[in-house]
Amino acid sequence: MKTISMLMLLLALALPVGAQQKNEGRYDQQIQTKATEELRKRDKFKEVAATVEDGIVTLSGDVELYIDKVDAEKKVRKVKKVDGVRNHIEVASSVHDEILRDQLSNKLRYDRIGYGIVFNNLTLSVENGVATVGGKVRNYPDRDSAIAIVETTPGVKDVIDDVDVAPTSIFDDRLRVALARSVYGHSTLQKYALDPQAPIRIVVENGNVELHGVVANNLDSQVAYTQASSVPGVFSVKNNIMIASEVSR
Repeated sequence: MKTISMLMLLLALALPVGAQQKNEGRYDQQIQTKATEELRKRDKFKEVAATVEDGIVTLSGDVELYIDKVDAEKKVRKVKKVDGVRNHIEVASSVHDEILRDQLSNKLRYDRIGYGIVFNNLTLSVENGVATVGGKVRNYPDRDSAIAIVETTPGVKDVIDDVDVAPTSIFDDRLRVALARSVYGHSTLQKYALDPQAPIRIVVENGNVELHGVVANNLDSQVAYTQASSVPGVFSVKNNIMIASEVSR
């Protein structure tokens, strides 16, 4: 009697599991059809295929740009009943790492001219087409703009966002203005104010200042440090400015 009861219990437990597994995949064909329809609306996704298993969409194929890979996933995630997306799309365009790094550096150096780029300092590395963007910026639009540049550059296979955004602070904003005037307003450093890429970058966070960039000689670096240190309200100044002759070695 105990054996029969145990057998019935096991059968009762097993039935819902089987039903659940069946339900998990019952929308797969519907999802795949809709996902494929959405992808086919854009010519840039013509080489991308979508397969579905238990509500999980797997994307495969090639696109020209990394941003296309990102957009394909976003588009499929909006399809009803989709539980997740595995993005196995590959970027077809290929550029040598050194060339790609130079291209990205030149673009990022002049990004957001007119929007206070002097207060941002970005770092960049490229390995096997994977671009890692780091450093510190004043606000999220500056961060988003930099990442967008990298995502839309041919040859980039993947993007790692390590950019730190400074906390919102009226006090820091006032310091930024005062620091820029003090540094770029000095007669020795006025020549750098004419360069749209802002060769001396001034990063401020909670009253602490970091100076970055490249100048012609040690004197210019020291003057920048002295000018920044003289601004009322500055807690500390870290001088990371490099000399042009040392950078080119």
